[in-house]
Amino acid sequence: MRALRARRYGEPLDVLQVDVVPVPIPAPGQIRVRVHACAFNPADWAVCGGFIPLPPPRGIGFDVSGIVDAIGDRVFGVPDYIAFDTAGAAEHAVLKVWVAVPEGLDLLHAATLPMAVETATRSIDLLGLSAGQTLVVNGGGTMTGFAAVQIALLRGAHVIATAGETFAARLRGLGARVTPYGDGMVERVRDMAGAAPDFVLHTARVEGVLPDLVRIVDGDPGRVMSFSDFDEGGIGVRTTGREKGVVHRYDVLAEYARLAAEGRFTIPIARIFTWEDWRDAVATSMSGRAHGKLVFAIDPSASSRARRGH
Repeated sequence: MRALRARRYGEPLDVLQVDVVPVPIPAPGQIRVRVHACAFNPADWAVCGGFIPLPPPRGIGFDVSGIVDAIGDRVFGVPDYIAFDTAGAAEHAVLKVWVAVPEGLDLLHAATLPMAVETATRSIDLLGLSAGQTLVVNGGGTMTGFAAVQIALLRGAHVIATAGETFAARLRGLGARVTPYGDGMVERVRDMAGAAPDFVLHTARVEGVLPDLVRIVDGDPGRVMSFSDFDEGGIGVRTTGREKGVVHRYDVLAEYARLAAEGRFTIPIARIFTWEDWRDAVATSMSGRAHGKLVFAIDPSASSRARRGH
């Protein structure tokens, strides 16, 4: 089968290549799918840089949808990227977490859900957000930020999102109040909230912004959560991936897949790529100008074959 892998560690476009490798064999408690689609994330490029402390080659692709080899069911989920040197960006993938794709949700959109939904849910839970409280999502136009806005609103919270013009109107349509980045952001957010909001969730890599986010919540860094470890100054901002006793929230994937099928939750797709132009997908993602999920269509015919019973 074909698989996109980092053959050594370095810059993604320098180290990634399409390899022909054996089809992986699932262990007990796992399933193998013929991959329909894989959504790319910034975490994929971190893998290329050696984020997973295992020797290369390493597969990329943490968000997967496809057809179960053995029974033909449509599922989406997370591949076992530790035990195997291939992951979701491959013609077959072994999943460690999977959920049935509900009727009304296509496989391309199902592939956008796992990482955005799990990370946003876990971050919001770690903050302790409750109905009626106010959450500031700094980076509402990132896809995990876009998910976090929706999840917080569905929980009955008030949401203020910082975002550029690409997603500002869509975020307002969801029910969030939106303000741009840049000078005066702290004052604009506090004015919109009427006081210090309860929490801030930081989703976009913006150098030097953490002190401003702490100012928004009256100088309490414990009320600011970041998806990644950006607290280089040691001011006390919490980090989603480094909280003690972290439990991944894969248990909520089925709920948000159902909401997506009902048109009540979405992760926007910016562009769909194939084996022929995967390098464009990498370059677009790394440029910071994706403006939505970039989806790698591994086998676009898989869903039609499943509907025909083949």
